[in-house]
Amino acid sequence: MSKKNLEVAPCQICGSHSPQLFIRHLDYALFECPGCSLIYLNPMPTLSEIEQIYDDAYGGTGEGYFLKIPQKLRRARKRVSRIARLVNGGRFLDVGCNGGFTVAAAHEQGFKAYGIDLDAVSISWAKEHYPSGQFVRSRIEEYENTEPFDVIYCSEVIEHVANANDFIAAIVARLRPEGFLYLTTPDISHWRRPRDVRRWDAFCPPSHCLYFNPRNLSKLLEKHNLTVYRQFLAFKPGIKLLAQKKN
Repeated sequence: MSKKNLEVAPCQICGSHSPQLFIRHLDYALFECPGCSLIYLNPMPTLSEIEQIYDDAYGGTGEGYFLKIPQKLRRARKRVSRIARLVNGGRFLDVGCNGGFTVAAAHEQGFKAYGIDLDAVSISWAKEHYPSGQFVRSRIEEYENTEPFDVIYCSEVIEHVANANDFIAAIVARLRPEGFLYLTTPDISHWRRPRDVRRWDAFCPPSHCLYFNPRNLSKLLEKHNLTVYRQFLAFKPGIKLLAQKKN
């Protein structure tokens, strides 16, 4: 990523052109919007730089992330069960599906389940272990699937994208009217976040480009025809919500 002294981009949520420096960390600078408190990296990584970050993002499938499969399946089943109380089957898309655990849980609940991810290693693993799902290496902005989805699931992904408006617009375009988006992301305003943000495990530029709080995330969703239907309690510093596309 170029570290030249570039003009700071306006806020992606409220459009403010007067962001204030939030922190410099290593070679990166993050700014805070005075209007809505969105904190964002400037300059943002390019698409090619993002794809490089997520080339074998978990360091293979024999250690680390992929050693916690039972826990990940339990969490996925709990979340999908919650969604299934509102949506009785239909089409389900996991944006950022990694190993396919939530796609597998959605299939168990009677959904026709799909998953997309930038990490080719994770997609290959998901195809091998959960053949009931349909997996594609793709960004949501480029995903070619013309039939709308009843549910789109997106956990710990939006903080990685360079353009939140393009990302959410692409999700909404693939969601049927009154369909649901389940979204999670770190919450930089959470009371349990370390006072020194550099000690927070979710603070990791340039992998995480955007840092939301519940209010500005809701404002972003409203811009794209989504209404927060329910926000769930998060003991860890995170936001968990269910949003519905307006008819």
